[in-house]
Amino acid sequence: MLGTRAARLKWHFKDCRSIILGIRKWEGAGTLNLELDHYDTRILAELQADARLSMAELGRRVHLSQPAVTERVRKLEAAGVITGYRATVDLGKLGYGIRALVRVGRADYARVVRQIQQTPEVVNAYNVTGEDSWVLEIAVIDVAHLDAVVTRFCLLAETSTSIILNAAREHQPMLPARREDVKPPIKKVIDA
Repeated sequence: MLGTRAARLKWHFKDCRSIILGIRKWEGAGTLNLELDHYDTRILAELQADARLSMAELGRRVHLSQPAVTERVRKLEAAGVITGYRATVDLGKLGYGIRALVRVGRADYARVVRQIQQTPEVVNAYNVTGEDSWVLEIAVIDVAHLDAVVTRFCLLAETSTSIILNAAREHQPMLPARREDVKPPIKKVIDA
């Protein structure tokens, strides 16, 4: 038996089928778990490819009406699946000739966070497991600028820097994870 909340989230489409999109259950600390169907997946793919699409054009691409697609996008936003819309910029055209990855060793967490916040050249910062505690992606003008930025983090912990020569993949659109898409690892056959 469907609850009244799920019943309100029914949608009628061209083929007069009812598809329930919505709240399956609340999990954990207020995390909303949506059951995403193929329309939601297509909406996510289209918006990740071009977030500037109008709702009318998005609806045409995914074969839904403008109000239907607008409501689905609103629900994806409300559930935290879509967290924002941003422009992707060419850092080279903004004057940053070098991008690099800086690995920062074990250091006081609060000091590293403070240094990251005070360093506008840090594009992305990840607290990670392993020998290093942090991996930072930075953008700098030249080698002298690189040295100045890396030196700030060297004062906190040991660092290791790699200059990015080429990006084989960036901004890959991601669709909902499906367990059935996970392939088992290849098992080595040992001759006896």
